[in-house]
Amino acid sequence: MFTQNSIKKLTAAILAVSTLTLTACQTYDPYTGEQKTNKATVYGIGAAVVCALIGSKKNSKHARNAGLGCGAIGAGIGAYMDAQENELRKEMAGTGVRVERNGDQLRLIMPGNVTFDSAKFDISANFYQTLDAVAKVLAKFEDTQLMVGGHADSTGAANFNQVLSANRALSVANYLQAQGIQANRLMSRGYGSELPVATNNTPAGRQMNRRVELDIVAIAQ
Repeated sequence: MFTQNSIKKLTAAILAVSTLTLTACQTYDPYTGEQKTNKATVYGIGAAVVCALIGSKKNSKHARNAGLGCGAIGAGIGAYMDAQENELRKEMAGTGVRVERNGDQLRLIMPGNVTFDSAKFDISANFYQTLDAVAKVLAKFEDTQLMVGGHADSTGAANFNQVLSANRALSVANYLQAQGIQANRLMSRGYGSELPVATNNTPAGRQMNRRVELDIVAIAQ
């Protein structure tokens, strides 16, 4: 039997879980301004409520944690990544960082001209606020692994570009870790000039190739 106190806790847990799941299952189209509901919504809410019922037998914090975890599982990886994409797009608006979606993988593309000074791997002071916003979102979505990749243009010696790109990726990974992102979620790698996204024959193309990319993928449940 539930006591009056446990019923109150249960009600609060279900409301919290239902709100989270509905949010997670809605995507925001930045071009039309429309919100779309993911078809996993009903199943996500159902799973979340079941877990909240289990958690409510102990304490309110346990109930919330159980509900949140089961809500993510019930809604599915796609809805989980939908919610993360939505928050990242809002946080990155106007920063120069581009958010791309490919299936259940997210990628943040950070141009070198806004992240680092030329030929340096110390993060530019004016980019800390943007990385803080990235870390804030990543901390909320713990069921993801992160690969930070550094890229260079073809200017200069190949060895120099390889080391520079690796150090830039490591600088971003270390900063995110310093903001509370667990080390076991983070990896970094330098690619030198091996993977250009534009021509290296023009200044504009080389600027696009000088970048750091953060790939975000869900951890298999």
